[in-house]
Amino acid sequence: MNIVIWLIVGGLLGWVASLIMRTDAQQGVFLNVVVGIVGAVLGGWLLSPLFGVSTINQGSFSFSSLLVSLLGAVILLAIVNLVRRGASR
Repeated sequence: MNIVIWLIVGGLLGWVASLIMRTDAQQGVFLNVVVGIVGAVLGGWLLSPLFGVSTINQGSFSFSSLLVSLLGAVILLAIVNLVRRGASR
């Protein structure tokens, strides 16, 4: 049951991050889930030591963990947007 909640929360965080970065039209539901989960991992790696909070991937479910996971997803989308701009169109 824990993995189902993890996927749902990851999907919602990925969707909110894609709305913030204005990439929602380019992504589907599956990519939103992937962005949310990978963004939470990225947030755990980069932001957790800075703020001293865990992410949703580490079993913590609080407002601060959701915020760190969301910031990680936004950072991930920013990196993807920078890489896409460099690619030939």
